[in-house]
Amino acid sequence: MQDIVADDRRWMQRALLKAREGSAAHGCSPIGAVIVRNGVLVAEAYNEVDLRFDATAHAEIVAIRRAGTKLGCTALRGTTLYSTLQPCGMCSMAAIWAKIGRIVYGAGRSDVHDMYFEDRHLQTIDFIRDAYRDDLALSGGVLAAECAALYVAPGANIPPSLQFNR
Repeated sequence: MQDIVADDRRWMQRALLKAREGSAAHGCSPIGAVIVRNGVLVAEAYNEVDLRFDATAHAEIVAIRRAGTKLGCTALRGTTLYSTLQPCGMCSMAAIWAKIGRIVYGAGRSDVHDMYFEDRHLQTIDFIRDAYRDDLALSGGVLAAECAALYVAPGANIPPSLQFNR
């Protein structure tokens, strides 16, 4: 179990780097995603919605597309998707259709501003998983404070529960 936790932290750090990279280089919304299989990086991405003028170019979707291209398939069995933010309904559904085995996310809905989620947002990922794939493993809150800090305006007062040691 400790290996899984250490690996999750390692790969979430990589997703954080991608989120920061996209934000710094292109002004993209700071969301990063990484796809890993058997401890090996398969694909990584940051949010490219505004960069590509494509509402579907979320970090998770871009990473899934890259993983499929790299592996030459649409079924990404045995992979883990790491995302700095709890995946939206579209990204959750894409992970299910891509047959990703596990989703790990950092900041959840309650950790960030409401603007990052739909007004009538259900716990979409749980709802979709239960309806379509009971074999999909979910883990949330990995480096949650670090991930949530990406979605706070500079100079904003960060609640103590979301602060982290630097």
